[in-house]
Amino acid sequence: MILTTNNIFVPHCLALNVTCKSRPTVYVRSLSTRAPEVLVSEPLSHQVVENKTKENQFENLEALWEDGYGSQSKEDFYKLAKEFSKPDGGPPRWFCPVSCGRQFNDSPVLLYLPGLDGLGLGLMLHEKALGKFFEVRSLHIPVQDRTPLEDLIQLVEESVRFEHSASSKKPIYLVGDSFGGCLALAVAARNPTIDLVIILVNPATSFERSRLPTLLFLFEALPNIFHGALSAIYLSAIRDIGDLLTKDTLIWRLKLFQSAATYANSYLHAITAEILVLASNRDKLLPSKDEAQKLAKSLQNCRICILKGNHHQPLLESDYKLMTIIKGSTKYRRSSSHDLVKDYIPPSMSEYKKESEGHWLYQVATSPVMLSTLEDGTIVSGLTGIPNDGPVLFVGNHMLMGLDLFILYLQFLKEKHKMLRGLGHPQNLTLDNDSGIPHLSIWFRVFGLLPVTAINMFKLLSADSYILLYPGGSREALHRKGEVHKIFWPEKQEFVRMAAKFGATIIPFGSIGEDDISEMIADYDDMMKIPGVNTYLEELNEQMVQLRQAEEGEVANQPAHFPFVLPKIPGRFYYLFGKPIKTKGMEKILNDKEISQAMYLLIKSEVEKNIAYLIRKREEDPYRSFLKRVVYQAKTNTPWDKVPTFEI
Repeated sequence: MILTTNNIFVPHCLALNVTCKSRPTVYVRSLSTRAPEVLVSEPLSHQVVENKTKENQFENLEALWEDGYGSQSKEDFYKLAKEFSKPDGGPPRWFCPVSCGRQFNDSPVLLYLPGLDGLGLGLMLHEKALGKFFEVRSLHIPVQDRTPLEDLIQLVEESVRFEHSASSKKPIYLVGDSFGGCLALAVAARNPTIDLVIILVNPATSFERSRLPTLLFLFEALPNIFHGALSAIYLSAIRDIGDLLTKDTLIWRLKLFQSAATYANSYLHAITAEILVLASNRDKLLPSKDEAQKLAKSLQNCRICILKGNHHQPLLESDYKLMTIIKGSTKYRRSSSHDLVKDYIPPSMSEYKKESEGHWLYQVATSPVMLSTLEDGTIVSGLTGIPNDGPVLFVGNHMLMGLDLFILYLQFLKEKHKMLRGLGHPQNLTLDNDSGIPHLSIWFRVFGLLPVTAINMFKLLSADSYILLYPGGSREALHRKGEVHKIFWPEKQEFVRMAAKFGATIIPFGSIGEDDISEMIADYDDMMKIPGVNTYLEELNEQMVQLRQAEEGEVANQPAHFPFVLPKIPGRFYYLFGKPIKTKGMEKILNDKEISQAMYLLIKSEVEKNIAYLIRKREEDPYRSFLKRVVYQAKTNTPWDKVPTFEI
């Protein structure tokens, strides 16, 4: 296939992106103000040699990678939109955003289908992040273009079929923005056998229930003199769009909206594609939140994510990052099925900063102390004693309601640039929710949490990961009164032999401090004595996934509940990572059930020793009290994570 400009005027804002693969009728966009090179009628394969080196391997991506968020803004969009809205005499076509750069080898294709403006610039804030993991192409529909709906559907459909024939084992992503959402659904209905992942952003399938039919009627009925006023009133949700599109173009586009919505709604029953709907709860142009819930019931394989506080163009707002949502909803995959380990994308720098800054008050209040142990048994400050190479299995105790989790995640990212892959209760990762995918679930998945299963542990060990395991599970995280810092582990080992099979280093650790920030008022036993509450808890637990039902003892007693606690003037959190236990070369020895059980009991004993050490030593910490830390920080201007502690 060749890239040609024959009989088509190329605007000065289009230029060659040499990382774009050979595709039919594909242009590329440059944000540079310099005059671009005009594309020639020559096979792109002659101009570009694909990079298949190790440096371009997905597996080499490190945590805290730069995703480019913040480098472009909504204002940049409107500046470029004025250039893109100028007549160019060309038909609808695809272009590759230059800022997407070079994607990783074997990345799937992502086709962006625009909304009312048709310009194809809606991914501007997300291009650099998406460009690492997708071959991104955006559809540009010139302002003066009058291509009918059927031809637009056919244009997208031909591209989808071409990509599928070129690489049938990879999914094809369609991001449909408003009107583009109807196009995406139409293509999905006509191609049920192609592996499509569709992301709908405030889809226009709700056209007939919006204010747009009234706007269309008024545009057709009233003189041109009212065009500006009508645009200002009805299109206030899309700033400056009325200035970019003439009255005739708006009428044409609104009719396209109407036809596309009717077409898509007629074939919802035939769609088998994997679908994620992103809906703004403050969309003033379309009833997007209600429409998302309607689509979730009408489509076979659909999840929804409600974007709180956003308007009709959430992709041009900085609150939500499309790549983060794709990751957090487990929609990113490079083959026919999603692999929680191979397809995992570690947190970017902006994701780390957002979570770190979002929890700064909690971190200041608890001022965590991190200690680790060298191979010779010496305890040192920080995570120096943690091996740099995996696999490493961290085994420890849970604080109440997992208060310790995000502190560990963020600290390992900050100090080691390593991602802890936690193994947790599947209920924490639920994605099926009538009101949308919970934000907490997205956060957990972005920061590496997986459902606790033997298969997932096997995959993580084989990938040389840092793995976080709490054998006490929910029983420890939801303990009762008087059980602070007490561990509840299964009687028999569950991880030693598997860790030894991969030569993993096991690090037992202890964490304390929940008793310094809260006091439990009512636990599960108390709640079960309250009429109405006990019925609610029974019904809740009937619906939840139950783990370790075959186990005996306290570890099997894991009913879900939300203990009632009162906050205290905060003390401090303390973590001690014990001496590394190496299993490399011990596979045959630890395969023996009795020896592996003895190792398991040793690890449990080390965790208890670490907890006891921290409880004892914190009494010597001159800055255990929050008030003393605040005074010290005010006098010395010391960051919260540098406040001194007890002598080691």
